Parts: sequence; structure tokens; C-alpha cells
Amino acid sequence: MLSLLVIIVLSYLVGSIPTAIIVSKSFYGFDIRTRGSKNAGGTNVFRVLGWKPGLIVMLIDVAKGIFATLVISKIVIDPIPISVLVLVQLIAGMAAITGHIWTIFANFKGGKGVGTAAGVFIALYPIAILICFAIWLGLVLTTRIVAVGSMIAAISLPIVLFIMKNNFQVEVNSILFGLSIILALLIVFTHRSNIKRLIAGTENRFKPIWKKKTEPE
Repeated sequence: MLSLLVIIVLSYLVGSIPTAIIVSKSFYGFDIRTRGSKNAGGTNVFRVLGWKPGLIVMLIDVAKGIFATLVISKIVIDPIPISVLVLVQLIAGMAAITGHIWTIFANFKGGKGVGTAAGVFIALYPIAILICFAIWLGLVLTTRIVAVGSMIAAISLPIVLFIMKNNFQVEVNSILFGLSIILALLIVFTHRSNIKRLIAGTENRFKPIWKKKTEPE
């Protein structure tokens, strides 16, 4: 029981590392929460500061989920049955996602959880995440709205896992499948402000990085 408690706390703290805030304050002299959508996530960094810092923030956020799931989950203080290892990994992953969304280091106002959630599932089902990433990338490139790609990719995850299990005989843990549904709903919830802007037609579109500055939109 002590091991599980330590795993949850450490995973939450790792997930809570406010990557976007650290990058914006350390290298650009301002808090990312004062610009753009005012969200402390990779998407807002991408929009406000450009693709290079945005990519760095997104990769670190993904790494937080991977680290919690594969490394922190294996901390042993008192015995944890091998049979519940996957469950412990999921708990560690959820704690990291929770920390990212409600970070203790920034008044419980963090990012939207997409990157860290992706990291958790990369650690457990990389093929499913690769498919969802392709969906995300296709939507982002065609719509130029990251929120659309993020929400649809999140919703696609349980569908992809269901297809893998029923059509390709891939073993999918039932708890993990249930978690993928919960995460999809959570990510849609964290994007509720984006949904309002999408309905109003005011959601920001990012400028393609391959366009020259003099090229009209």
C-alpha cells in the first residue's frame, strides 16, 4: 500500500512539472498563461512561440507520461503483486495526467492533458497511439486547428483499441480500455473553451510553418 501511495504522489508531481510555463518564463521572459489561449500547454506554446519551443514542450509532456507509467510505477517499498502491475501502471499514468491538468506548481491550472495522456498509452500500446497520431496530424494539417486534432484523436483511441482487440486479436486490458474512454471524455472536457470558440467560429488557426511570412493566408 505504501508503494502505491508513493507511486501516485511521485507520478502526480512529475506530471505537474509546468513545462510550458518554465519554457516561456526562462527563455522568453513571460508567462505563457498571459498570451494566446492562456493555457499552459504545448498547443498554446506552439501558437504563441512557434513550432520549435512548442515541439520541445510537447515532447517533454509526452515523456512525463512515459516516465510515470514505465519507471515510477515500478517503485517497490512493500510487495505489489505482479498480477496488478498493469493496473499500477495505469494508476501512475492517471496521476501524471491529473498533475499535468491540475498542476500543484501553478495554482492547479495546467495544460489539457493530451501530451501526457499520449505518453501513458505510448508506454502501453504504441501502435494504437501511432494510429491516433496519424489521425491527429492529418486533421491538424487540414484544419490548422490543433484542438480539433487533439479531441478527435482522443476519441479515436478507444475505437482503435476496440478494433485491435476484436479484429486483430490484440490483447487489450479491459481496465485500460475503460480508461481510454474516460481519458477521451476528460480531454474533450478540458477543451470545452475551444469547443465554444469552434461553435462561434473564433478558434485560432495556426499558420503553417512552411509558409513564408510574406505569403498571404
